[in-house]
Amino acid sequence: MKAKTISILGSTGSIGQSTLSVVERFPDRFKVAALAAGNNLDILEQQIRRFRPSLAAIAGEGPARELRKRCSGIPVRILSGVEGMIEVAAAPEADMTVSAIVGTAGLVPTMAAIRAGKVIALANKEVLVTAGEFVMAECKRRNVTMLPVDSEHSAIFQCLHAGEDREVRELVITASGGPFRCLSQKDLNCVTTAQALKHPNWSMGRKITVDSATLMNKGLEVIEARWLFGITGDRIKVLVHPQSIVHSMVAYHDGSMVAQLGVPDMKGPIAYALSYPERLEGVAPLPDLVALGTLTFEEPDTTRFPCLAYAYEALKAGGSMPAVLSAANEIAVKHFLDEKIGFMDISRVIRSTMDAHQPAPIRSVEDALKADSWARLEAEKVIESGVSKV
Repeated sequence: MKAKTISILGSTGSIGQSTLSVVERFPDRFKVAALAAGNNLDILEQQIRRFRPSLAAIAGEGPARELRKRCSGIPVRILSGVEGMIEVAAAPEADMTVSAIVGTAGLVPTMAAIRAGKVIALANKEVLVTAGEFVMAECKRRNVTMLPVDSEHSAIFQCLHAGEDREVRELVITASGGPFRCLSQKDLNCVTTAQALKHPNWSMGRKITVDSATLMNKGLEVIEARWLFGITGDRIKVLVHPQSIVHSMVAYHDGSMVAQLGVPDMKGPIAYALSYPERLEGVAPLPDLVALGTLTFEEPDTTRFPCLAYAYEALKAGGSMPAVLSAANEIAVKHFLDEKIGFMDISRVIRSTMDAHQPAPIRSVEDALKADSWARLEAEKVIESGVSKV
């Protein structure tokens, strides 16, 4: 069997590193064609030395020059900037592109991969949140397969095999509830950055960990699911499931519900996307249901965690509003991580930015990026004009 060749956008992040762990475990099945990263020079150098891609890219030209010096004896072409990311995404020798760059920065290179006809393993929510309708139309036009990597969307994708699309009643996305599920509104006002970065079940990047704490992560997943699976927002439900064993469910018209279970380890859904339609052996241990004893579910509290409600609102408004929601969230989370605003200020920044926006159609990547840019500037203005750290 010929090895599948893979390009990875965001190779030094948590998803990228987990993807390479799967590749390393199955060297006869997968080969790395190209790698792209932000500015984590040391990790990217290690990855180049271990996996020997023919092409690599890093965000800054300064780090690229340093990387060329360090890798002078290795046959790898090293590029920088957006142009480098685009080349990695569309590398001619790659069969599949893993899109794992955090945020809207992943949109342009992912579109380059789609236009190059690559199979897309999507781990970047913002690509479909920002321009979902346009992106999926482009996939259809070019006959490109998009496979989900997020554990929740991978679970839905697997559960949908149990019936026909016309038989689906609703999708149920599960949420751990994050580290503050049981905190009062008063206590949420005192949350620190360090506390927000301590997820109870998952090991993830800083931004997505904060999104999990605010439930924005689930909101973005709802919007992503709407475009990925062609299901309207009113048929996508979120349930809090603190054990993080049931990753998502699909309810069918006959009253049956199909669930996908697994331990909270991203290597499982990553491996399924890489090897689809096959399953790789022994990627993750089976969940010990006896030891767990009980699996519980509850409705999310959108009073204490309003970001989830804002995402549904943005999806209903349509057009550029989801892009604005996502960009405002990125800015607010960045300021929270820098300890410049409080935890509950994140939702306030998003609310104010959305209130100032009039949705417009997204007919191109440029339209999406324009909405994203506007929202970032507006969110910065909101923060400067009075949202202060609690």
